[in-house]
Amino acid sequence: MTQKERYRLIVERFRQIMPVAETELHYDNPFQLLVAVILSAQCTDKRVNMVTPALFEAYPDAAALAAAEDIDVYNLIKSVSYPNNKTKSLTGMARALCERFGGEVPSTMDDLLSLPGVGRKTANVILSVIFGQAAMAVDTHVFRVSERIGLTTRSKNPQATERKLMAMLPTEVIATAHHWLILHGRYVCKARKPLCDECRLTDLCRYYSQNEKTQTV
Repeated sequence: MTQKERYRLIVERFRQIMPVAETELHYDNPFQLLVAVILSAQCTDKRVNMVTPALFEAYPDAAALAAAEDIDVYNLIKSVSYPNNKTKSLTGMARALCERFGGEVPSTMDDLLSLPGVGRKTANVILSVIFGQAAMAVDTHVFRVSERIGLTTRSKNPQATERKLMAMLPTEVIATAHHWLILHGRYVCKARKPLCDECRLTDLCRYYSQNEKTQTV
């Protein structure tokens, strides 16, 4: 199977098995999604969704969060991973939004990357989910699943994976493909023990083909 053919078949299969694929983070506007994505770094979406209702009630917009005391923000998010760092990222991000962007979430990669706490993965989520741009956010799930099913080969880092996926995927499915790969990695192609017996990609999967004889499924 050529690489181009593998991409085509995998896209077709995901369209069949996951016709609706979107973020599991809860949000009502771009500011809330940006906050939630910053909180989600090395933390589950489930945990973030438990924290954000009270946070959004206390700080409904960038201006409110920019004026917040760090200790008050910390107390609302202390159950997520790295709460000290994330508190500083959130308040710094909010101040930058107010000072440079009128309190609104910007729509370009460079502007997003200029915000405290915003890396390339977070920026790509905002660009794709909020602004509908063809942007590929690569987290641990996307990185792992892409390698296992053969979309990438010995990818060195998330940016290499991003470049490969952006080059090979049809532009119109890139934003959705991000969610396909995340959700597949979260619920089926798990890191320690992939659920190959529940997977509907095994006939296309390089990992399964290479491990079929020794895998316990």
